[in-house]
Amino acid sequence: MTQLGQRPAVPSQRRRSRVWHRSKARHSLPRATLGQLYSGRDNGIGAIRLGLAVVVVFTHGTSLGFGWEDLAESLFRNQTNTGTLAVFGFFVLSGLLITRSAARTSLPRFVWHRMLRILPGLWVCLLVTAFVVAPLVALREWGTLHGFWSGPKGPLQYVTGNWFAGVRQYGIHDLLGASTPWGRQSGGSVFDGALWSLVYEVLCYALAGTLAVTAVLRRRRWLVGCLVVVLYGVVVVDQIQGRPLLGPPTPYYGSVHLPLLGAVSPHWLMYLGLLFLGGALLELYRDRVVIHDGLGFACLAALAGSLLFGGFFVIGFPALVYVLAWAGVRMPSALRGIGRRNDYSYGVYIYGFIGQQVFASLGWSRWGYLPFIAMSLATAFAAAALSWHLVERRALAWKDWTPRSRRAVPVPPSVRLPVQALEPGRLRQDDATPVGGRTG
Repeated sequence: MTQLGQRPAVPSQRRRSRVWHRSKARHSLPRATLGQLYSGRDNGIGAIRLGLAVVVVFTHGTSLGFGWEDLAESLFRNQTNTGTLAVFGFFVLSGLLITRSAARTSLPRFVWHRMLRILPGLWVCLLVTAFVVAPLVALREWGTLHGFWSGPKGPLQYVTGNWFAGVRQYGIHDLLGASTPWGRQSGGSVFDGALWSLVYEVLCYALAGTLAVTAVLRRRRWLVGCLVVVLYGVVVVDQIQGRPLLGPPTPYYGSVHLPLLGAVSPHWLMYLGLLFLGGALLELYRDRVVIHDGLGFACLAALAGSLLFGGFFVIGFPALVYVLAWAGVRMPSALRGIGRRNDYSYGVYIYGFIGQQVFASLGWSRWGYLPFIAMSLATAFAAAALSWHLVERRALAWKDWTPRSRRAVPVPPSVRLPVQALEPGRLRQDDATPVGGRTG
């Protein structure tokens, strides 16, 4: 019954109300498994990803705009900085999200989805950088475009060298080299240093696809746990040898040059791969991983303590994995919708560095850190919005596309012919033995 003058609720409104109350009740459980709490898109993963991208912009602002050390590097005892910490978080969340996709789809479909998510946005970013931003920078620094379009470090080489997500050319000619703090520190031209992590993301996707096609994700998930233990042991040994749990990871194990992807650092691959597999392990054992607020706060304290006092890669890595999963399912309902329809995190990440380099070359950092960050974020979000609505979302609309040769052709109902009506040597519809033919 309804009160006089009150409009009765329509069925769709009642359904939405029931769904909202069930979601609220589920996320307010004091103790439950990750599988119970993490369902569909009703989570805070999108908000966390966007927050991590913003943290990267804040961190780059110190070094790109002012030539200072990366944000919080000394505070974290030179183990890491807030920007790299955010990248670590991205890999944990990728492992959590991508593993489910890899386990549920075929390998070609999985590869297609990953390509659509990464490459179109990257390609447009490279084109905009090489053929819009770089010419304007050249006009300002050189006063002419003479010689800009040619040469071994030209814009075309920049695009083709970075086309497959591996960065093989960071700069274009000598642009932004002498006019920016980062260019003077690095000794060369750099337009978008944030792209360095994409090659490791692609390699982690390849790992997930391999684990899926070999049925490890569906039938032998314990092997992923073994791989995590092995990689974690390598990280622990790397941290203990020569450094009592302080300082960054070993800076150089050499590099491996991969076709299309360029140079890959094995030590970064181990560290980032460990975090990716940590997120994957949460997804594979989501029905056994207990989400408890007390454990979440304890891991958050362990993470903070390891950053401030040492042992981040030994203590903080496992804590970070749990904290992100806990935060994702405990996110307030007002924030769980962020990134659900419009995901700007990728665009903010790949465009933020470019804007900060250009602003630094113009000398706009003279107004101070916070104004510099405000300009950087405004530009990054504007570029991210354009990238999402004009490129990324349109590309993702093709995720269900199937090549014409593989599309299922509707077959009309057929009448089963009697055996005697079949021609000699013709196959029955229910076996592979030629009718009237020999079988042995």
